[in-house]
Amino acid sequence: MSHGTISQRTMESLGVPNIDGGGHYIRTIEWDMMNKYKFFPLSMLSSFSVRCMLYPFTVIKTRIQIQRHSEIYKGTFDAFQKIFKYEGFGGLYKGFWVSAFQLVSGIFYITTYENVRQFLQQRGVQDSRIRALIGGGCASLVGQTIIVPFDVISQHMMVLGQLEGRGKSKAVVNPLNIDYQGQRKPQIALDIVRTLYKKDGLRGFYRGYMASISAYVPNSALWWSFYHFYQEQLARISPEGTSTLLLQCIAAPLGGVTTVLLTNPLDIVRARLQVQRTGGFGHTFRILWSEEQLGVFTKGLSPRLFQSVIFSFTIILGYESVKRFSVNDEYKKEVKW
Repeated sequence: MSHGTISQRTMESLGVPNIDGGGHYIRTIEWDMMNKYKFFPLSMLSSFSVRCMLYPFTVIKTRIQIQRHSEIYKGTFDAFQKIFKYEGFGGLYKGFWVSAFQLVSGIFYITTYENVRQFLQQRGVQDSRIRALIGGGCASLVGQTIIVPFDVISQHMMVLGQLEGRGKSKAVVNPLNIDYQGQRKPQIALDIVRTLYKKDGLRGFYRGYMASISAYVPNSALWWSFYHFYQEQLARISPEGTSTLLLQCIAAPLGGVTTVLLTNPLDIVRARLQVQRTGGFGHTFRILWSEEQLGVFTKGLSPRLFQSVIFSFTIILGYESVKRFSVNDEYKKEVKW
């Protein structure tokens, strides 16, 4: 297919005027427009950098979600202070290297997302929000199937040794009853793997899988859909010449906040299922509701919102920049920063 033919298809599907005159520019870089040998390494580097920066908020969010009421941590800042005071800087990165395997699932995630979007576009689905909704859902399904076992292990490491309860009822969180005192982190991770397999077999590594699917598939689908929705709305009201990358970096946090507010209870149920081994999804939700009532909509919300805003901004800044750096030479003049 010639360059002119592809450009015409792109221009027709996006319909974005080129403010420099003559033709159109490409606002969304499609999968077939990129050099994958550049895209994959740069994408992994970008994702790893973001994960390093934001991982402490994942630890804080998980600990707040699994505690009863506010027995230990009163909020995000209080949790940060206590973890840093009693466990040191390393406490904020418990389970990090196990969680870092999500980089592998991330490659499958974004490959699925981009290919589903392209597949739908080739079948005549031109609404970017619909393609993003379906692509994001499919991508999360693939990604969660790969990452849930690592997620289960890393969450056990996050909460291991945490105090729970008050006064005489105070206890140390250790759901698997493993001996972790004085052990190195790789050995602790190995002990968690052995104990999980001994207790539940392979099913133990997929505990909470359906809860993860129930939480993350809608989350991913809505996030990408809102991202494209806000991007389109911002493009309509912005002055001519406004940076496309700037609009994308504003649209991403807006989509993240909207999605978090809609899906927070699902994320709490997922965390409790995987760590506290509380039974089925419905049973866990009933226990959570009896403990928190309407608090299920706000429990752990502040670290999740903060994480989502920063994550959405940085991941899109990295992702869209990587796409621009990876775009094939024939499209570079049509791509607007």
